Amino acid sequence: MFLIVGLGNPGREYEETRHNIGFMVIDEILRSQPMATEKKEKKALTYKVKMGTKDCLLVKPQTFMNLSGEAVVPLMSYYKVEPENLLVLHDDIDLAFTQMKFQSSRGHGGQNGIRNIHQLLGHNQYMRLKLGVGRPSHPSQDVSSWVLGKFKSDEQNDLEDFLYRSTKAVECFVQEGKKAAMEEFNQKTKKGN
Repeated sequence: MFLIVGLGNPGREYEETRHNIGFMVIDEILRSQPMATEKKEKKALTYKVKMGTKDCLLVKPQTFMNLSGEAVVPLMSYYKVEPENLLVLHDDIDLAFTQMKFQSSRGHGGQNGIRNIHQLLGHNQYMRLKLGVGRPSHPSQDVSSWVLGKFKSDEQNDLEDFLYRSTKAVECFVQEGKKAAMEEFNQKTKKGN
């Protein structure tokens, strides 16, 4: 079984914010999975789905972002998910908006949800899909208010395409493996982007 975890914060006030892009990708996957039913377990909302022939558990932790590991680690244990079958989707301010990057065996990069998962799991040997939300356009703008802000109206068309491409990246990881997903979806960035 694969555990596909979208990071975000629970609550209406956080819906559709940059920090919740992991939740948004899970929701986008669910749009094509009409038979999926929601279950509350281990501090998370979970949805059992199939991607091709592979069983997957989609997860939206209901802890706040900084405590995401409190949902992820118990679910891995309960469902006996190996670290190589864990994929965590999260926002990344160091990637330009609409860029994505698969990565494993790296540091948390300042992302507190990832920091907590690393800490409670005891290692970083799992795959992440970093979803670019960019940095504030004004250097004086606080980063936390940026990631907790909603996408701008002029970003909506690009956001729809980004969410769609992100679901395809998840499907590729599950069905074709880590190497194929990295080759197809990791984007080279130009200096300054």
